Amino acid sequence: MNLIEYPDRDMLAIDLANQIAGELKATLLSQDRASMAVPGGTTPGAVFDALCAAPLEWDKVTILPTDERCVPADHPRSNERLIREHLLVDRAAMAQFLPLRIPDEEPAGEHAGDYVVELAQLSAAVEPLLPLSILLLGMGEDGHVASLFPGTPGLAEALADDAPPIAAMAPPGQPERRLTLTAPVLEGALKKHLVIYGAQKRAMIERASRLSETEAPVRAVFADMKVHWAE
Repeated sequence: MNLIEYPDRDMLAIDLANQIAGELKATLLSQDRASMAVPGGTTPGAVFDALCAAPLEWDKVTILPTDERCVPADHPRSNERLIREHLLVDRAAMAQFLPLRIPDEEPAGEHAGDYVVELAQLSAAVEPLLPLSILLLGMGEDGHVASLFPGTPGLAEALADDAPPIAAMAPPGQPERRLTLTAPVLEGALKKHLVIYGAQKRAMIERASRLSETEAPVRAVFADMKVHWAE
């Protein structure tokens, strides 16, 4: 893990956007396509606003969320909505987008198998994009990344080396069920960036090295990750 400090959040957003644009350009020099997974929430908005205008071959880039809430695509808490409004605009409007969608309610009775099938289909759609060229993450004060929250049923399975690309999670205390990329997908990204703001999140990232992956899931992506921090 490489911790990079910035004097303010605006400088962080501009510098990181330039780094990611450079990494995408470098990828496209040697490969036909690039893939990038990005978070929702409030953290990445400024990075997206700077990155979307980067002059590169966006039509050769596929973008997907690191995770998604079980809400409609236009819901205020939808990660897809934030990505479409802040990243898939300007030059980046040419990029391909792979949404992570789950049903409003898990099927029951004779249709219960449909949910398993849908997860398998989403995993199959993600697999051609792996390994991810770029991974951009945010982190909660509890050490969660994507929708890998401490204390969530099924977390150990989503952290396992043989986890499928996509897992359905129901984090305790959260209002919606989630769909998330699993630890092998996140850890396997060729370039990894984590953005954190404030003293509490910095303390968490420093403490995470002494915790297990189930206690602080961010621990699962530490290897070769750049951590970008500003107060």
